[in-house]
Amino acid sequence: MKKIVLSVLMCFILLVSCSEDPIVDGGYGTVKGRVVKAGTFEPVENARISTSPSTSTFFTDKDGYFVFDKILVGKYSFQAQKEGYTAKFEPAVVTVNNEIQIVFELEIATANNKPPGIPVLTAPLDNAKNQGLTLNLTWTATDAETDPLTYTVMVRNGTTDVITTYSDIKTTNLSISGLSYSTKYYWQVASSDAINKPSNSITSSFTTLAFPNPRFLYVKKVNFNNVIYTADELGNELQLSSAEVNSYRPRKNLQTNKIAYISSDGSQNQIYTMDPDGSNVFKVTNTVPISGFNMEHVNYCWSTNGSQLIYPSFDKLYRINSNGSGLVQLYQTPNGKFISECDWSQDGSQIVLKVNDVSGYNVEVYVINTSGTVLYEVLSGLNGAVSGLDISVDNQKIVYTRDVSGFQNANYRRLDSRIFIYNRSSNTSIELDNQKQNGFNDLDVKFSPNEAEVIFTNTSNDGLSIKNIQKASVTNSTARTTLFAGGSMPEWK
Repeated sequence: MKKIVLSVLMCFILLVSCSEDPIVDGGYGTVKGRVVKAGTFEPVENARISTSPSTSTFFTDKDGYFVFDKILVGKYSFQAQKEGYTAKFEPAVVTVNNEIQIVFELEIATANNKPPGIPVLTAPLDNAKNQGLTLNLTWTATDAETDPLTYTVMVRNGTTDVITTYSDIKTTNLSISGLSYSTKYYWQVASSDAINKPSNSITSSFTTLAFPNPRFLYVKKVNFNNVIYTADELGNELQLSSAEVNSYRPRKNLQTNKIAYISSDGSQNQIYTMDPDGSNVFKVTNTVPISGFNMEHVNYCWSTNGSQLIYPSFDKLYRINSNGSGLVQLYQTPNGKFISECDWSQDGSQIVLKVNDVSGYNVEVYVINTSGTVLYEVLSGLNGAVSGLDISVDNQKIVYTRDVSGFQNANYRRLDSRIFIYNRSSNTSIELDNQKQNGFNDLDVKFSPNEAEVIFTNTSNDGLSIKNIQKASVTNSTARTTLFAGGSMPEWK
């Protein structure tokens, strides 16, 4: 029995003695190294460097370096550790009179580290109104371990849906500028301790100052969609509709301070209204959509008091209340021609219609009363396209554009569209001499508010070039003035 116990004891001693390679005094080598943060490679100061088998222990300097100047040759495992980081091991074989380089990349220990607290947005207050175009955003944030925090601020334009991101902010405030008038913005702050996932605040909103004196409305192409803009007489402009939706033909009513426009509900074109800042969108038409031979050339009109609108649907003219009720048919063309444009006189007694065939040609322009009786004819029997109707406040003049070349084709291209003013008393149409260039078209004409000028779209007849909004006098041949580049379908109120 004693022999058995002795044998077991000898085996245990032998096993223990073999658990680690012995260090043999056969000379010395040098081990140099550095400790850095994983990912950023920033130096880690005061990291503890030890060995197994055990030798000396060193700490890294301010740049993360350490040196074992004289260490016995042999196989080692070097360990780097520091509070807040996960310890790391690197193997090394020390040989006589040789230098070894070791680099430790320490990961930040996250097991017990808590994420930052949710930031609290402090200014401006949620739903604040009349904020300046330059604004200081402020918030508060905390961290349980007092880790240094950085912030990301996201600001979204509620009209255009464009998101502006401000990153790597180290203070709890941010000054932003270049905001748009009459626009609702949404903002959110994310705080990060570089260890945990960022913590996101709630989303808050604010609205900027109202746009000053917006006299003009027009359309620009953005991302292949028509987008509605408003502008003042100094050329300052504001986008009202999203570039993700096709919205066009803006018409403003001064008494209700509402803007009507055409847009699709996903299947059909409908008339909508909105406030002058693009908010409070309301769908007016439903069961009978606005329609015609080509929606780019279809128009509608407000009543003067803003309580109703009239609009075409192929060969029929409808009237509807601005709240979407009271839909009635006012008129139907006797020959099946489509109604493309209409304008309602200020006193509500007369309606100007432009009708055409399915290709947009064989145009007739005439005036009816609200009972559907034709009062008089403006033009008929002419080749070429006609567009842009507007009746004067005294019901004595109608301005429109006509392609005098008489050209007609399947693409509805116009070669020489000019502005004409029809005079009811003389029953004649006179071309407005406003120095139009050859090869260009004047389109979508309207009277200015005082009717001393006209506003219109001017563009090359190639159908591809940029469109510009211009104005000209109705009484003399003075040169035209370009108001807005890249615009069309103007409205001046």
